Amino acid sequence: MTAQHQYDQIQTGEVITGRAFTVTRETIQAFADASLDYNPLHFDDKYMENTFGKTSFDGVIMHGMQNFALISRTLTDWLLPKGGFHRRLETRWLKPVQLGHTITATATLTQKKQTDKGFWVMFDIEVTNHLGGLVAAGNAMAEFLDVIPGKPE
Repeated sequence: MTAQHQYDQIQTGEVITGRAFTVTRETIQAFADASLDYNPLHFDDKYMENTFGKTSFDGVIMHGMQNFALISRTLTDWLLPKGGFHRRLETRWLKPVQLGHTITATATLTQKKQTDKGFWVMFDIEVTNHLGGLVAAGNAMAEFLDVIPGKPE
């Protein structure tokens, strides 16, 4: 199928829901090992009893960049089978994600734009926790291509 055909098949307003992700000490450790971020915010319960300025986290927190990873997986899982590629992601972290929280990313397709060079889609992004609280929000952009980058024709 061509990029244009795949692009034509999708509709604005479509909502993509990612896989739920539960934060554990093991998932925090795995992310730290991959990112080399061993900040005590993510590991040290005693350290996290303190406040930071006017902020109290009530315990260790997940790496904020794990929100990015979850969003990227959500977009990629939906885009790749359709010939789309995630190109840009901008988000803000709104609340910390704590041990035991389950978070889920959603992407709402808000705009389609065809240019001389490609087929583009824009998304509004939200990550919510199991309590319905918004923990991250932003937007993303993807492109549909006829040729898969890095794959021989």
